[in-house]
Amino acid sequence: MKRKIHTILCCVIVGVLALTGCGSNSGSRNSYQIKSSTVTGTVESIDDDKITVSLSSGNMPGGMPGGQTPPEMPGQSSEEASQDNGSSQTDQQTPPEMPGQSSEEASQDSGTGQADQQAPPEKPEGEESTDSQTQPEQPEGDNSEKQDSEQSDSGKGNDNSTKLVLTIDDTSVLQDEDEKSVDITDIKEDDQLTITFDENGEVTKIIVGESEMQGGPGGQSQGAPEEYDSVNTYTEDTTIEGEEITSTGKDESAALVQNKATVTFNKVTVNRSNDESTGGDSASFYGVGAAVLTTEGMTAVKNSKITTDAEGGAGVFAYGSDSKAYVSDTTITTKQGTSGGIHVAGGGTLYAWNNTVETDGGSSAAIRSDRGGGTMVIDGGSYTSNGNGSPAVYCTADISVNDAKLTATNSEGICIEGKNSLRLYDCDLTSSQTENEQNDNIWNLIVYQSMSGDAEEGEGTLIVDGGSITAKEGGIFYTTNTQSVITVSDVEITYPEQTDYFLRCTGNSNQRGWGSAGSNGADCTFTADNQQMKGDVIYDSISDLDFYMVNGSKLTGAFIDDESCAGDGGDGTCNVVIDKQSTWIVTADSAVTSLSTEGKIVDSEGKTVTIKGTDGTVYVKGDSKYTVTTEKYAEKADTSGAQKTGSFSDYEVDKI
Repeated sequence: MKRKIHTILCCVIVGVLALTGCGSNSGSRNSYQIKSSTVTGTVESIDDDKITVSLSSGNMPGGMPGGQTPPEMPGQSSEEASQDNGSSQTDQQTPPEMPGQSSEEASQDSGTGQADQQAPPEKPEGEESTDSQTQPEQPEGDNSEKQDSEQSDSGKGNDNSTKLVLTIDDTSVLQDEDEKSVDITDIKEDDQLTITFDENGEVTKIIVGESEMQGGPGGQSQGAPEEYDSVNTYTEDTTIEGEEITSTGKDESAALVQNKATVTFNKVTVNRSNDESTGGDSASFYGVGAAVLTTEGMTAVKNSKITTDAEGGAGVFAYGSDSKAYVSDTTITTKQGTSGGIHVAGGGTLYAWNNTVETDGGSSAAIRSDRGGGTMVIDGGSYTSNGNGSPAVYCTADISVNDAKLTATNSEGICIEGKNSLRLYDCDLTSSQTENEQNDNIWNLIVYQSMSGDAEEGEGTLIVDGGSITAKEGGIFYTTNTQSVITVSDVEITYPEQTDYFLRCTGNSNQRGWGSAGSNGADCTFTADNQQMKGDVIYDSISDLDFYMVNGSKLTGAFIDDESCAGDGGDGTCNVVIDKQSTWIVTADSAVTSLSTEGKIVDSEGKTVTIKGTDGTVYVKGDSKYTVTTEKYAEKADTSGAQKTGSFSDYEVDKI
């Protein structure tokens, strides 16, 4: 059914999106590809299963901002390009037939044909993000909408806005911001839709509500408000002591620090509440409606209490590279969606120590970042998130946490999106992700790329050194649709009663728009350093996994090639390196690309496991019932590629 949505959509894109800057222009055959894999817009009208959407100016076809005239076509003048003349492009192709539709009918759908149409290229989702990855938390989920006033609200009121018509007969792609299924009858005029395509142009997800993706490529911020509403705006250095600050306005902050001011809040009580606040991207990306917001300057909050009950009501938010926040010995409680406890975006910096933070809403990680990232260093304290899609930590930034208690009662515990880093030192993490039909599996810590634009594409880093992980359901570590480095050292892990896996390094079925199914594998270097592990390691042929076991590590499990999300397959590898102090206790027949070992490979009874080549060569003849099959075998273990964890002292919190 999704194929049918895509095909109809392509026909409409060719005809309706032909000439940006010229209104709707239906009937034109000039085709311009949508260059982002996610577009946003406002619902103009609904007719049964057909929805007409006015696209945001930042998401115009061809990536052209604000309704520029499209470039000339071969053999076409600039003047002709800006007219709705119905001319066809070179190498025109007839769109594929709809089910129950003839070729002739297909070519007449909106009066359009296709012109060497290619899928829109992929582009970086979140806290499942809007925490996106709405890239993401996407990314919960993690990394734009600055426009002239007449073009705000996703292009409403702009005479040159581009129209997109969606014909939906498979409602499984429809979700709300918390990624729960919705029906087409739930969609209303003026709702915002975020539409995600895979690389083949198929619609994979439509988010109903605040837009997921109103920004430029790579999470570049283009839409911070020129002005923020606030009960108190501080533009000069000052200290606020023992006061109570209350905010009840829509999308307003209780305290806003600007103009390079340094402001200290000591023993203050901040209450922020409003039942009409917007939340969504403006809150996630720019801090609109946060209780204590810094956009330019330095804020210190200590010995205080912050409570919010409003959408977008983050506790303490640092937005922008000129902002810095310090939070210590403070209690923060947020109750609604897109309301992180402590939050950075747009390059902000936040240091925190000895705080007690609890969030209840969806997309409301206790430690949260979003588009544009930043730096966070947290020492001590307790951080709990209770909402759906709300990890304890949602990372689209550079985050280090030491000696903290991290709890997610209704989500994965850790979510890292894109080219970002999270380091946990001596933390106690507990997580319990709920089952979701859009997920291929249940995980507790994930490194991924959601494609929402909330996080730059690249290598994600996760370090867990010391402390503990308590997993209530599913598997432990999952990485997909990204490059990642995961290093785990001396962590006490409490496993679910039914452990699905220890590590999963595979593609995904793209139900969430995470890359293109069949080519969205993972490239992971995983290092276990003095680490006890239980559960299978699952990989596929569209992924590359280098798995190191060093310094007395032990894995009880098997290496399993699972091609369920690999499409037509690929030439990926799974390479295993075991040093002489480490042990693999094999629990089932296993297959790897290469095995380099100086350690012990036995079954649970201590029997030697047979190791043989894919060509039939027997390298080790064992008496166990299990066999490990490998393309390459070596009795030397080159561990030079194994990664180190470093120390929290390298990132120690800057206290004032």
